[in-house]
Amino acid sequence: MKTQAWGWLAAGVLAAGLNAVYHDGGFDWAHGIADRAEHDSAAVLALASGQAERFFAEARLAGHDEAGLSGVDAALAQVQAKVADGEGCLARVEAMSARQEAQLAQVQAVRARIEARVAARKAQCRVASVMAPAAFVQVAVPQVCPRVRVNIPRIPRISVPAPVVHVETVGAGPV
Repeated sequence: MKTQAWGWLAAGVLAAGLNAVYHDGGFDWAHGIADRAEHDSAAVLALASGQAERFFAEARLAGHDEAGLSGVDAALAQVQAKVADGEGCLARVEAMSARQEAQLAQVQAVRARIEARVAARKAQCRVASVMAPAAFVQVAVPQVCPRVRVNIPRIPRISVPAPVVHVETVGAGPV
């Protein structure tokens, strides 16, 4: 519990120090982000409330760059560039489609030639089967397999008594 308290204390001191540096003018990048967020939110609020003049004023304040283009003009230029890229892409797709159609036509022509060859072979096989003489037809005769019987005699069971072993010892010495 004591370690957790020290951790919270350190986080509080760090947050207070960062806040002081920010309010003293440090962290220019953070000030830029805050200003841009302020203008963007004001522009969105103006757009949502239907105040077009205020929206364009906030958009110009928020997006004014060195070239003199406002944020709206820059966005419009980006959209026009993307449309031009899309038209080029469409032309490439149409060219690719024409190539694929030509390849499909070639594949269909090859398939038609193969089907014609197969039909010609089938016709040749039918003619050959009609012309085959009936004298060469062989009829299979069933063969009879003879039955074999085998008798295995039973061997009689012989019972042998177990041997009895007697050991006689002389004296108490080792055996």
